[in-house]
Amino acid sequence: MTPIRNDWTVEEVTDIYNTPVLELIYKAATIHREYHQPDEIQVCTLLSVKTGGCPEDCSYCSQSVKYNTNLKAHKLMSVEEVLSIAKTAKENGSTRFCMGAAWREVRDNKDFEKILQMVRSVSEMGLEVCCTLGMLTGEQAMKLKEAGLHAYNHNLDTSEQHYNKIISTRTYRDRLETLANVRNSKISVCCGGIIGLGETHEDRISMLHTLATLPEHPESVPVNALVPIEGTPLEQQPKVSVWDMIRMIATARILMPKAMVRLSAGRIKMNMEEQALCFLAGANSIFAGDKLLTTPNNEMDEDKKMFQTLQLKPRVPNKVKQEQE
Repeated sequence: MTPIRNDWTVEEVTDIYNTPVLELIYKAATIHREYHQPDEIQVCTLLSVKTGGCPEDCSYCSQSVKYNTNLKAHKLMSVEEVLSIAKTAKENGSTRFCMGAAWREVRDNKDFEKILQMVRSVSEMGLEVCCTLGMLTGEQAMKLKEAGLHAYNHNLDTSEQHYNKIISTRTYRDRLETLANVRNSKISVCCGGIIGLGETHEDRISMLHTLATLPEHPESVPVNALVPIEGTPLEQQPKVSVWDMIRMIATARILMPKAMVRLSAGRIKMNMEEQALCFLAGANSIFAGDKLLTTPNNEMDEDKKMFQTLQLKPRVPNKVKQEQE
């Protein structure tokens, strides 16, 4: 069994990342089979429970108040609305339900109390529950844990070196502190990044190195390709190559063998064959449903056809938790 390491050097990560792509896929696929069932893919649903009006200036984001993206903002959804959507998601095969709110940070107010109620109720449905709500304190993380939260998403987005070219309203250190608060509360960590932000290959390597050398690897690593949004500073960025996505996924799989590597934003631009290569390289999770927060996503029927063609099956909920116990 390939050992789990947290002491990777930048040079080692660079060598893995730069491996000829077919050899890289083979190495990643071999490690993937040591820790995961290769025919199992976790199906997740991501719902924007509060959209728009975010005070941050993330250069890729449609929800920032800094940019004119013609996004229609809406306040926090009702618990009943969220539960109805979660029920439909479960019926369509999702085993993980993720709720996102366009906040800079969690505040101790009635909206947070409503989020806690959503977490309790969705968890009682038998779904893994994940939230992405911005920065949060250790005490807030504990409240989410007590409500039944399975995972918390807080992406690094890019390398520390490239970060200030993308975001100025919070620091890289802020992100790492939130991850530490999540980890200390015994909530599963979901943390990855976005490629296509104008970063270099060295930036991608640096981000992967940061993730792979955390005291504990994230249990979930989303790999996103930028979906350019009209009105944002990055609206003219070119499409990310599928080979770049495969290289990121395969390197993440080798560095963090036990993690769920999630083929996330940008999948809508991939055909079935390209997605199959991503699964071969170590991705074992997708997001289903018509939207990823505010951007388009693959049709549910298309995903069902892909699962049938590739003979894949949905991963059961809470499997990671059961295996750990």
